[in-house]
Amino acid sequence: MKMLTVENLSKSYAEKTLFRDISFTIKEQERIGIIGVNGTGKSTLLKIIAGVELADDGQITHSKDYSIGYLPQQPDFQENLTVLEQVFYGDTPLIRLLRDYETVLAELEKNPLDDKLQERLFRCQQQMDAMNAWEASSNAKAILSKLGIEDMTRKIGELSGGQKRRVALAQALIETPDLLILDEPTNHLDYETIRWLEEYLSRYTGALLLVTHDRYFLDRVTNRILELDHGKLYSYTGNYAAFLEGKALREEQELAAEAKRQNLYRRELAWIRRGAKARTTKQKARIQRFEQLEQSLGMEQKSSLDISLSGSRLGKKVLELKHVSKAFGNRVIFDDFSFIIKPGDRIGIVGQNGSGKSTLLNLLAGRIQPDAGEIETGQTVKIAYYTQENVDMDENKRMIEYIREAGEVIHTTDGKMISAAQMLERFLFPMNTHGTPIHKLSGGEKRRLYLLRILMTEPNVLLLDEPTNDLDTQTLTVLEDYLETFSGVVITVSHDRYFLDKVAEQLLIFQGNGKIAQYFGEYSDYLEEQLKKKAESAESKPTPVKEQAKAAKPAKRRLSYKEQKEWEEIEDKIAALETKLQEVTLEMEQSASDYEKVQRLASEHEQLSAELDALLERWAELSELVEALQSK
Repeated sequence: MKMLTVENLSKSYAEKTLFRDISFTIKEQERIGIIGVNGTGKSTLLKIIAGVELADDGQITHSKDYSIGYLPQQPDFQENLTVLEQVFYGDTPLIRLLRDYETVLAELEKNPLDDKLQERLFRCQQQMDAMNAWEASSNAKAILSKLGIEDMTRKIGELSGGQKRRVALAQALIETPDLLILDEPTNHLDYETIRWLEEYLSRYTGALLLVTHDRYFLDRVTNRILELDHGKLYSYTGNYAAFLEGKALREEQELAAEAKRQNLYRRELAWIRRGAKARTTKQKARIQRFEQLEQSLGMEQKSSLDISLSGSRLGKKVLELKHVSKAFGNRVIFDDFSFIIKPGDRIGIVGQNGSGKSTLLNLLAGRIQPDAGEIETGQTVKIAYYTQENVDMDENKRMIEYIREAGEVIHTTDGKMISAAQMLERFLFPMNTHGTPIHKLSGGEKRRLYLLRILMTEPNVLLLDEPTNDLDTQTLTVLEDYLETFSGVVITVSHDRYFLDKVAEQLLIFQGNGKIAQYFGEYSDYLEEQLKKKAESAESKPTPVKEQAKAAKPAKRRLSYKEQKEWEEIEDKIAALETKLQEVTLEMEQSASDYEKVQRLASEHEQLSAELDALLERWAELSELVEALQSK
């Protein structure tokens, strides 16, 4: 079994220690998600394992033939290359061969009768057979197509940021390394593409290590979670849901152990205060134990302020848009749009980039004015706006000063007051960090601090523009908890399914060309409905004659050695899996009273079913290929 081992790894930047002496292994077919508050070193850990950065101490070991693929948050691009050239840009033997093959094909299109090119093509084809590169070549084009990149001849410099990100993802996926490392792979991907990626990674035969803020994606893809917390690493078996349960149990056990230490400390302190004299060896040992115990105290207790936040009083009238129109040049954002926002509304705003979502928030905040129509604002409305823009901060100020500028306290519905320091703790800034200058914080920590400053103004209408782009999963959990108790109006632009499902009760869907639809319900339900409509539409649409002829055209190649062997063995594998599934199902029925065993068997049943589905899908692909070759 191939594996990668991390031993006693440490990394610091200046005075800040990201992690110290962490150790873990990554085995075959493990799908590991890394979780931690912004600034804890998640991306840095990925870079070190990928070989992009060096650790201060520790080592990473694996076999010589162990391969690693890496998708960074900010990939490097060669702007003058085409999409396909960028995907095949690299220096591994497989990538060099694929690049040469595509180059020869392109040159042959211009000079089809060139004997030297024909000879080069023949040599490439021989090497493709030897390295089983046909599958990688076809996979690259299929992956690009699934990621929404149809024109593979376009230059990288002509693509948008989102399209470039998709090309980089395809580049990471084509080689199927032993360990695939992905840093925020769902950024700039739509729901349909994310669903495809979830399915693709569930069939991936190597190991997977990823960082993502998409909690549905994390839940569906991973089977193990690593949590970075204050320089330490904690491992949890299972997906995101299992992590939440495991983390709650761990913290409960830690707090119980801490309570025991506190009780022992109080008893020892009472003994010391009674005037213990260090005369005997026994008394000396007890005093030393007290001193050690005193040093070990102070484990940070995870504060969970159970409060209902009042915000400023909100009257019956909040915001009303009357026949609002807005355009930028020839691009229409709104056309005669009317909408009433009522007290208690929870509204999510979704749509393609550039469709006008942020423009609506800017109009509601009064930052820009409509071209026509009017927006009426209630007299008691107090708006706070969390924007995508970089916020001006005096980075020489300390965190607690910055927050107190917005408010010393925040009020609860029962008339109590929560201090700025307590709110900092609730938003994952421990008490001992409150005096830290802002310039020492990471980018994500600054955004978290900015969010808290906005909330400290006690608004009654909260506008959030893509908060999940900058905030980690734990901060989002805290924000969602805050919003659950928030008595005012929440209007948020987001593409995060998990966040919108928890926060929004109705949706405004920006469809482009000034059209806005309304939907009451969860965002995930809306996406599933749209996907179903699209599938039904595709099924009912007749296939053009040209496309039918193209689809019927057999592949212009023979089965590779690996494919031939796979075809000969696949039916036996399917039969064996079906038998195993029947055995597990029978055992589950016979063990109905043993909850733990049923849970284990259910997990095994789910894994076997996924393997069987993948095998059946592969059998269908090979079957079509064999039939096409036999019909030649």
